[in-house]
Formats: sequence, structure tokens, C-alpha cells
Amino acid sequence: MPYYFSRTFEDGFDAMVGRTREALKQEGFGVITEIDVQATLKTKIDVDFRPYLILGACNPAMAHEALQIEDKVGTMLPCNVVVQERSDGRIEVAAIDPVASMQSIGNPALSDKAAEVAAKLKGALERI
Repeated sequence: MPYYFSRTFEDGFDAMVGRTREALKQEGFGVITEIDVQATLKTKIDVDFRPYLILGACNPAMAHEALQIEDKVGTMLPCNVVVQERSDGRIEVAAIDPVASMQSIGNPALSDKAAEVAAKLKGALERI
């Protein structure tokens, strides 16, 4: 089972980061964490890496509902969305599939909630 959804685009990296943020916002997500992998790898281990940004997206209402269903689900939050420049110069935006990631918990109520979150993340990718 695939563990993510993705799309590729011709626009530049910075433009795609902005479009991704806006699409997430339109689906009720906020970006609560951000990891610039390119900068981190350069600073920490002096390695050059392509533009690669991890956005930690959270829909507060859905996160609250999931935490009420399963109190340790916070170990799997937020939903990560990656914006990266591929070797062909195109920009890929990929989001975790919460259904795949929550399968290991084995809670049917949580699986239903994960499907709702997945639909919103897919919606965000389609909005980009």
C-alpha cells in the first residue's frame, strides 16, 4: 500500500511552497512545523542537498478528534507534507497517507478519522 500521495509541477520551488501552504490552508490545515532539510544538512554535516522542505500540517479540529479517540496518536502527528526539487528540475509535493500510517494502531474509529484527513490532504494536492 502506498504511504503517500504526490503531484509534480513545473513551477519554481518557492512558488510551490507558497501554493502548497495556501492549498493546505483552504482545507483547514495550518503549518505548525517546518524543516528545511537542505539547510539542516548543510549546517549539521556540510552536505549539499536539493531544496527539500517538510511542512508539518495540522487540522486542529481533526487532531483534537483523533486525540480523543486514541491518546497516543500524537506520536504520529502532524501530517507531513514534502515539497522537493527533483533531479529533472520539477517540483514534487507529497503528503503522508494517514490511512496507511494509522493502520498499525488497529483502532477502527481512528481509521475512519484518518480517511477524513486523507480526503482533505488529497483535496489540498488537487488545489495546488
